[in-house]
Amino acid sequence: MLNSRTGSTLAVAVLIALAGCSKKEPAADAVKASDVSSAAAPAAPARMPEDHPPPAADKADVDLSGIAKADGGKTVEEVYKEKDTLANGKVVVRGKVVKVNPAIMGKNWLHVRDGSGGDGTNDLTVTTAGTLPDVGELVVVSGTVVLDQDFGMGYQYPVIVQDAEITIE
Repeated sequence: MLNSRTGSTLAVAVLIALAGCSKKEPAADAVKASDVSSAAAPAAPARMPEDHPPPAADKADVDLSGIAKADGGKTVEEVYKEKDTLANGKVVVRGKVVKVNPAIMGKNWLHVRDGSGGDGTNDLTVTTAGTLPDVGELVVVSGTVVLDQDFGMGYQYPVIVQDAEITIE
C-alpha cells in the first residue's frame, strides 16, 4: 500500500503526464507542491518530469477532409452515438491523429478525428502499446470500446478505445 507522500507524488506525476488530454481540472502548472504535501511528512518540492514533450501539433492544424469510413468500421461520431451497444466490444475507426502523448501509464495515448461529430463527439481517445504514429497521419484503429473511464485527477473519458492496434495508412 502507498503511504500518503508517495501517493501524492504519484498523483501529481500522473496529472502532469496526462496534461493536454481530456481533463476537467486546472492545468498541471496550476498544482502547487503545498497542495500535495502531507502534514505527517516534510514538504518536498514535486519533481516534474523533464522528458515529457508537449503534443506535436494543435488539433486545428490537421486536415480532416476526405477521410473515408473504414470497411466494416464506424466513424468517430458513430462510436459516441452507439457507445452503449459497442461497450466492451471491438471497433474499427479510420481517422487522422490530432494529438500524441507517448508512454503515459505504460501506454501511448492518441486522439483521432475523422471530421464527423461535433463538440464532445468528434475526438476519440485511444490507448495502444504498439505503433506510435505522428500527428497528421491517417490511421486505422482497432480496439475495445470502454465507457466512463475515470483515471482520477479530472481525467474522465465517457468513451475511450483501449489496447488498440494501429495501422498507419
